Amino acid sequence: MRIVLYALLCFPLSFFSQTKAKVVGISDGDTITVLLDGNVQKKLRLAEVDCPEKRQPFGKNAKQFTSDQVFARKIIFTETNKDRYGRSVAKVYYDNGKYLSAEIIKAGYGWWYYSYSKDADLGKMQETAKIKKLGLWQDKKAISPWDFRKEQRENAKKKRLQKQMEQLAEREQR
Repeated sequence: MRIVLYALLCFPLSFFSQTKAKVVGISDGDTITVLLDGNVQKKLRLAEVDCPEKRQPFGKNAKQFTSDQVFARKIIFTETNKDRYGRSVAKVYYDNGKYLSAEIIKAGYGWWYYSYSKDADLGKMQETAKIKKLGLWQDKKAISPWDFRKEQRENAKKKRLQKQMEQLAEREQR
């Protein structure tokens, strides 16, 4: 009994919550679909990294990098959270322990998502990629995905307001 208790205390809890799966889809640089036992598919949002959106420069490159790393391969993941869209946020490992989010950041295809990460080493990896001008860091005007999304929301809001103003003006002219 003591040995079992000791073993439980020595191993991190995350060790017991790791799940094996096969990657069957890549939505974008930071979102993959995996196949679990029982032929169940699950969408995973990669933890600690935010890749350019599809419509952003290097968005397709980020997706291709992620695909090259893990598509059709076996991975191990640990769920850390759920995002606002209900997707599981997960740390994904492949090739005997490579951490996918770190590999994306090191290659310059994603930003360290510091708002949702405490791992300062990822920030150092990002700075190194930036200095070496790897991936998206070749673009001197690279815009983070969170700023890009905010800009898209603001533009959409402006368009809606403009349309409403035009409709109001049309009604007043009648």
